[in-house]
Amino acid sequence: MAPLLPPAAVRRLPLLAKRAVLYRRAHGRWPGRPPRTFTEKVNWRVVHDRRPLIGRLGDKLAMKDHASTVLPSLSVPRVLWTGTDVAELAEVALPDRWVLKPNHGTMRVHLGAGRPDVAALRRLTTGWLDEPLFRDRGEWVYSQARRTLLVEEFIGSAGEVPADHKLLVFGGRLELVQVDTGRFGQHRRRLYTPDWTPVDVVEAVPPGPVTPPPASLPELTKVAEALGEGLDFIRVDLFDVAGEVWFGELTPYPGGGLDRFDPDLDRRLGALWQLPPRSAVRAGEQLLG
Repeated sequence: MAPLLPPAAVRRLPLLAKRAVLYRRAHGRWPGRPPRTFTEKVNWRVVHDRRPLIGRLGDKLAMKDHASTVLPSLSVPRVLWTGTDVAELAEVALPDRWVLKPNHGTMRVHLGAGRPDVAALRRLTTGWLDEPLFRDRGEWVYSQARRTLLVEEFIGSAGEVPADHKLLVFGGRLELVQVDTGRFGQHRRRLYTPDWTPVDVVEAVPPGPVTPPPASLPELTKVAEALGEGLDFIRVDLFDVAGEVWFGELTPYPGGGLDRFDPDLDRRLGALWQLPPRSAVRAGEQLLG
């Protein structure tokens, strides 16, 4: 394993070295040169890819605008408020259910109900306007996002959080569907091929039950491939709510390339990902380091 360095020391490393140390800690090996597996290619993108569109994909508000531009008829959750002071929410007419999250990060979500408790929200969101994913992990897209909070409408049916369909699209073609359920309780995950054949993998998240394909699968596929057109890889996060497809997010760095990943699937997905030439991704490279 990589030598144990304190977080402050890792944070100060140049980006290439920082990512190599983090990758080895996560996977027990140094990232390959050239990159061949999926996680190695995520790591390559973190270090090298500075295309303007990729740079917009750490900003949730920009993602929504992009999705609506590509597919004007796509259902996108409405933004009810943006700001940096949750005290302002006391004056906002919020619906019975709503969702609070930072615009510039991930894994921080609060499901709200009714009138907000401002004091509780201030405690909950302490640190949410910070930006650790670039500082600590070098994830460049989050350094490009506006540091603000947002509240959007809750889109679940009957108050239930819908299953999250994460569709992995390579070169505009859907290759894998990841279905996450119970994300705020008993988290489960199941992978499927595009024709809904279950894919057995070894993951940290327990496997979910095998379910029939949703009736909206053709529409999920169509939306994902439209949003992935022109990109070598993107994960398109969508929801099926009572048969209607809703936009979630566009994810350029799944797991930051550092989450536990099934070795065989890592190799198979890596073979599907054709990285762009370095000359195509150099805009903004002066930000490295």
